[in-house]
Amino acid sequence: IIERINSPEISKWHHQIHPPNGHSWFNGEHQHYTNRIENSSVSNGTLRIKSKKETYTYNGSTKQYTSARINSKFSFLYGRVDIRAKLPNSAGTWPAFWTLGANFPAVGWPACGEIDILEYAGGNPLSNDKNKINSSTHHWSDNGSHASYGNSITHTQPLSSDYNIYELIWTNDYIETRLNGKSFHVIDIKSGSVHEPFHNKHFLILNVAVGGNFSGSPDDETVFPQQLMVDYIRVYNL
Repeated sequence: IIERINSPEISKWHHQIHPPNGHSWFNGEHQHYTNRIENSSVSNGTLRIKSKKETYTYNGSTKQYTSARINSKFSFLYGRVDIRAKLPNSAGTWPAFWTLGANFPAVGWPACGEIDILEYAGGNPLSNDKNKINSSTHHWSDNGSHASYGNSITHTQPLSSDYNIYELIWTNDYIETRLNGKSFHVIDIKSGSVHEPFHNKHFLILNVAVGGNFSGSPDDETVFPQQLMVDYIRVYNL
């Protein structure tokens, strides 16, 4: 085991609160991220990331929602990553567990590479399927455009009703994601310069966005706060 954490320990994790452009996050998201205990806390061994509906101003920019985003201070190359979590499921919530290349932001995105282990449109207002999660990879294509490859899987039960294990298997040959041990997305990375970002170290990101082009906006039935509950995150050598 490389790391095993039940909480955002300051030796292993840090809160990312400063938006990329100083005022807002990407993807049309509606929230500010904070490092306040109101948005991320640990009790009885469970990490809770809470999205709240509240007026909050940061760096002169005012938003109507807050949440939390934590990044790992450690990076790794290849291995297995498990997160055992219970997801929020109301419209407009967007929990995600993902990686970026450790050379970000120096090389920019998507040149650094991104692995989305878990993305979930809470309540999935953009789809009739409310129990579907997504996994994908991002990098540059041969012709210099953004390349994204992904797949999804639909669980038999609401993802907010119980804990599930979301898993990444990352080797020199392939990237695979699983839900409770069931494989649903595999990408071959053995050859091609476009896959070079997946042969460098990456770090982990865990966040819950509000709104955006993936989840859609909260609606009148969305009750805040919404929370992502995490039992553990584990990173293993293979």
